[in-house]
Amino acid sequence: MMHKQWVSVLLRTLMVLTLGAAASGCSTIEGAGKDIEKAGEAIRDAARSASH
Repeated sequence: MMHKQWVSVLLRTLMVLTLGAAASGCSTIEGAGKDIEKAGEAIRDAARSASH
């Protein structure tokens, strides 16, 4: 149970940080797309790390 809670907190933190970076760093649609893609990759990597 603690493992699931830790993963949940980690994913939420990553999403908040990514959204903050995206909001402050992208001024075009292309930039927003790249930021969203990077956020997805970070979440995917965190999920893979947590499942091993």
